[in-house]
Amino acid sequence: MRSVLRFPFRLSLAVLILVAAVGFACAPARAADRRTPVVRAVEAVSPSVVNITVTSAVRSGNRSPFGDPFFDQFFKDYYEQRPRQSQSLGSGVIIDGDKGLVLTNAHVIASGGDIAVRLKDGREFKADLVGSDADFDLAVLKLENGQGLPQVSMGDSDGIFIGETVIAIGNPFGYSNTVTTGVVSALNRPMKTNSGAFGSFIQTDAAINPGNSGGPLLNINGELIGINTAIQARAEGIGFAIPINKAKHVIAELLDSGHVAPIWLGLFGQDIDQAAARYFNLKDLNGMLVTEVYPGTPAADGLVKPGDVVLSFNGRTVANKSDYLTRLFSVTKSESVNLVTLRDGHTIRLHLRPQVLDKAKALDLVRARWGFELADRKGPGAEVTTVVPGSAAAKLGLKQGDVIHQIGNRSLGSGIDLLNAFLRNRMQKTVMMRVQRGRNLYTVRLTL
Repeated sequence: MRSVLRFPFRLSLAVLILVAAVGFACAPARAADRRTPVVRAVEAVSPSVVNITVTSAVRSGNRSPFGDPFFDQFFKDYYEQRPRQSQSLGSGVIIDGDKGLVLTNAHVIASGGDIAVRLKDGREFKADLVGSDADFDLAVLKLENGQGLPQVSMGDSDGIFIGETVIAIGNPFGYSNTVTTGVVSALNRPMKTNSGAFGSFIQTDAAINPGNSGGPLLNINGELIGINTAIQARAEGIGFAIPINKAKHVIAELLDSGHVAPIWLGLFGQDIDQAAARYFNLKDLNGMLVTEVYPGTPAADGLVKPGDVVLSFNGRTVANKSDYLTRLFSVTKSESVNLVTLRDGHTIRLHLRPQVLDKAKALDLVRARWGFELADRKGPGAEVTTVVPGSAAAKLGLKQGDVIHQIGNRSLGSGIDLLNAFLRNRMQKTVMMRVQRGRNLYTVRLTL
């Protein structure tokens, strides 16, 4: 009887020992299992994600003690403007640790001022702006004394799958190194912003909030596939990122010259109305009717002719002339353009390399089409040096010595701004401008 009772006891003890041994053996394995590809990617990339702070000095307006605009206008000279500091926050990612180069959004540093960059490990650096471009919303910074820093690995955004897992890291609302995950919701998503259209984006449902701008979008291998740049404020779960393959072209130009060269194909055109649609036997009003082809440009060399209709641009339907310009502004000088045009009922496929529009050619075109000549000046704006008699500028009343501060939505701060302003507005029948004459500033309408 004793042996019968002793056997189960010994068996139970053996089972307990076995279970405990298995438990201890499995515990490390379970911890390893939790280190998923997402965790490994975050561990690898987080040290290269930075917090960017831009501090600029601003002055408050002259205000009287009455706090009323009516009284302020009389007492403004008696009350000094009070200086204060304004800060903007954003994210960035180190793309070259040896050179201390950081990639971020252009709008993050657009306010100007002193740029400070803080790493995850607490180190802080002052940063200089290497170059930026508002159209592509990208900027490159160089950290002072920043060598031997962690950097992200570049990925390939052309190989992204819709539905694949992605990771966003940034500093939303000032919470540093915040990680969110999601999937790729869509690719080649066009989006317009207040300063123009930025071409095709990666759409994701990974949470991207204010402060995330400029931070990296990663695949599960920890490779950089996009730069988080915007959110759709009217909906939840919709974020956008600039594809890294597009950013690579922009980065190369920013490092080379500090800006992205303005490009064009040499086409001028107009929207298609009902009469034109009937004349060209078009089924709808999509497309841009070519009205002029400038000699010596890619379009002329590609044998595009007035009367052709541009139907598609890089595989996407062209809705109108504004849509054509939008797509053109998303291309750099190192990329190609595939056009489909219609002539006499036949489609023609063209492969064109954009041409850089230099300042001399732009000034010639401004004179020929708008009727005035411009020259650089100290300070913002460009000075009118000549007004062509009988031109649109002469009919407007523009005079030599006037200063043009803005064309369309483009402020003129340098020569490159004039080129971009002309390219954006060259097909418009009406061009809005901000013109200074003496101490007065006017908004005028140039009708062509």
